[in-house]
Amino acid sequence: MAAITAADVNKLRTMTGAGMMDCKKALTEADGDFEAARDILRKQGQKIADKRADNETSEGFVAVAVSEDGTSGKLVALACETESVAKVANFRELVQRILDAAVRTNATSQEELLATKEDDGLTIQEHITDLMGKIGEKLNLTYATLTAEKVASYIHSDSKKGVLVGLKNVGDADTAAVGRDVAMQIVAMKPVAVDKDGVDASITEREIEIGKEQARAEGKPEAMLEKIAQGKLNKFYKENTLLNQEFVKDNSLTIAQLLDKTSKGMTVTDFKRVAIGA
Repeated sequence: MAAITAADVNKLRTMTGAGMMDCKKALTEADGDFEAARDILRKQGQKIADKRADNETSEGFVAVAVSEDGTSGKLVALACETESVAKVANFRELVQRILDAAVRTNATSQEELLATKEDDGLTIQEHITDLMGKIGEKLNLTYATLTAEKVASYIHSDSKKGVLVGLKNVGDADTAAVGRDVAMQIVAMKPVAVDKDGVDASITEREIEIGKEQARAEGKPEAMLEKIAQGKLNKFYKENTLLNQEFVKDNSLTIAQLLDKTSKGMTVTDFKRVAIGA
């Protein structure tokens, strides 16, 4: 059995960022072999991930990057279980590492991003698993990417909600202010789609059925149910599709009118809203 010194423990801690006691246990189990000890620590992270798979991750941190030409945006949200973990340095550093990897590789999906290898030979997924082993909490990644004529972004003050929004027909307009306003609208009002054409058919069908049941419960004649339900559906579209929503800063305008007022024909092509714990 190799003698494990304080210097050995500190070296492994520097290599991995794991706690002193965890490093000592890993080195003891590995009989002083540093690479084997690192593998033990990584397996520990996987055990924690498996054990805590059903735990809620309602805290975390969102980070966003928009390309210099403003045509591409990346958003990463790393969720954890407790607020204290969301504030520690190595958690925030991992979020930035993930965002940097997304920008560097132009990852088009979360699966592609998780499989990205860093200079140390570990994938992003392995880095997430490693940190789980160090902090003892479940971590959950959400990744969104968007391309458009112009991409605007916004992160809410709690750092747990973020938006990417794509604009087109921007003309010569300075889109910074209006883009931020629209992104803030998306965070606050949670639209389900850009406009009614983007609403999933299952949602439309459900709203029509709910409308009919409500009208029926109010004693309305069967012959009127479809018309009443369509009226309720139109109200749903107005309240829940972005372009038809009233602008929260000025309810005399819809978002469509706000954009057209800023630059004739300007509109939203798509958006991505990510919220941790909501």
